[in-house]
Amino acid sequence: MKAALNETSILQGLARNDRKAVETIYKEHFNMVQALVVNNSGTAEDAKDIFQEALVVLYEKVTAGGFELHCQLKTYLYSVSRRLWLKRLLHQNRFITGEAHGETVPVEEDLDTHEQRNQDFELMEKALGGLGEPCRSLLEAFYLQKKGMQEIAAAFGYTNADNAKNQKYKCLMRLKKLFFSQYKHEL
Repeated sequence: MKAALNETSILQGLARNDRKAVETIYKEHFNMVQALVVNNSGTAEDAKDIFQEALVVLYEKVTAGGFELHCQLKTYLYSVSRRLWLKRLLHQNRFITGEAHGETVPVEEDLDTHEQRNQDFELMEKALGGLGEPCRSLLEAFYLQKKGMQEIAAAFGYTNADNAKNQKYKCLMRLKKLFFSQYKHEL
């Protein structure tokens, strides 16, 4: 409830050209858009352009009057930014990773999917938090830092890459068990 009131005041500030509202939107949401763009064939400069365009769309909607936000502000900005970036990539004959060239998704489905993905990421973060060491560090080294098994074996003190791979598998199974136990509990 408090977040919704805060977002409402931010949107009202945006409609009044309040610099503080714009700065708040940048501070809270730019990194998300930058990750979207950079992870899908873009640069930091592209991300700035896309975020700026998304803000213009939001500003025009808010100042036109009658605009009602039926999701979180970050979800709206993500969706608009994603559409803008997809358009730009299609115009440049490039593609977003994992998406077909002509695929279009209605905004409502897109927003629902994004919300579900956020909830899943939060559950995964909880599961990772409950995993403990060295499993958490090992999985982060492999999946996030993109380290090879040989490098992981050396860093974690395993005798060889096969032992590190075996331990990674065990850790992944523990994480999977934690995640799905939380997932079932959330339903």
